[in-house]
Amino acid sequence: MTGPTGAPAAGMRVAIVDSGGTNIASVSDALERVGATARLTSDRAEILAADRVVLPGVGAARAGMERLRAADLVEVLHEVQAPLLGVCLGMQLLFERSAEDGGVPTLGMIQGEVIRIPSAPQARVPHMGWNALTGLAEDPLLAGIEEGERAYFVHSFAVPVGPATIASTVHGEAWSAVVRSGLRWGAQFHPERSASLGARLLRNFCMEVDR
Repeated sequence: MTGPTGAPAAGMRVAIVDSGGTNIASVSDALERVGATARLTSDRAEILAADRVVLPGVGAARAGMERLRAADLVEVLHEVQAPLLGVCLGMQLLFERSAEDGGVPTLGMIQGEVIRIPSAPQARVPHMGWNALTGLAEDPLLAGIEEGERAYFVHSFAVPVGPATIASTVHGEAWSAVVRSGLRWGAQFHPERSASLGARLLRNFCMEVDR
């Protein structure tokens, strides 16, 4: 669904799920810069009618799930048939459980558990800053992104490398940086703060991935 210039075609509707995160405005701006029409919403019909859905988030898993439940969005997210991208905490919420606060059940869209990054002299927690992507699988979301390109991370919890991992990063040990299960993708880093790599990933999400 692309226009003659390679930008997303007019009418590409991206629903940004109103999860209450502080990074929502910057995610919206980043999507608009790659040519999408992004709209923040908690409306069921609007989310389900969108061409793409983005679940942003920062902060704690328990608070994130409470916001989604309070807005009646948990079942809505499970109903989404369009490509869906979780960003930072949004990616973590796609998994089955987070070890935060003694254990928090999350959305269960992707198998696996989010765990705390062990602190070490060479791997301080939170993991904050630019880190290289490694082990990139062939996937439309990663088209044009090269091994070793750097993205911007801010997180204390992470997903171990597993079957859903399509790109990893090393902070003390290897962690999932990008994941996929069916039409559900997640990026642990912040695309909206990751310069050209982040713009490429968001452009790919709007242009390259398909139903």
